[in-house]
Amino acid sequence: MALRLPNLLTLSRIVVIPALAGTFYLDGPTSNWLALALFVLAGVTDFFDGWLARRNGLVSNLGRFLDPVADKLLVAAAIVMIVAFDRVDGVSVLAAVVIMCREIMVTGLREFLAEIRVAVPVSRLAKWKTTLQMVAIGFLLLGDAGPAALPVTMIGTVLLWIAAILTLYTGYDYLRAGLRYLTDERPREDARARTGGG
Repeated sequence: MALRLPNLLTLSRIVVIPALAGTFYLDGPTSNWLALALFVLAGVTDFFDGWLARRNGLVSNLGRFLDPVADKLLVAAAIVMIVAFDRVDGVSVLAAVVIMCREIMVTGLREFLAEIRVAVPVSRLAKWKTTLQMVAIGFLLLGDAGPAALPVTMIGTVLLWIAAILTLYTGYDYLRAGLRYLTDERPREDARARTGGG
């Protein structure tokens, strides 16, 4: 029941991560194009898993859990490989660090708020941030294998910085939204009382 098509598409994003990482160890520009193809394919599944789940009434707890986890694992793996293989270097590594730190912080915040049954809606700006981040990673995966007339790496780096700036803003926005719960012990205690947890 749980492993229907939407969840299988979500799982495919996790399965593709080792293949994506493996492309960095291949020689020649074909490896860059292969990495880009795998990343784009994973991005397409990100759209279709949610769309199919909502359209066919197949939304599940497993899907709600797996979808953000798969997204963050894919982005984290791509960023780690991009930095490790010098697709971004120097001060631009800071943009990658900012994005990674924000993802960890928001994940922790969401987990905490989920325990006390507080929903954290995704803002429109956060969706734009995610889109820019994915496009930036795509450009950086392609890197020097892109068309000679197009400064692919530069475009990817600029977009990564823009995504990092939006990341700081949206991360602060999420933190501010959850701050009153973080500084108040009563919701957590109430949650334990409701769930019977200890």
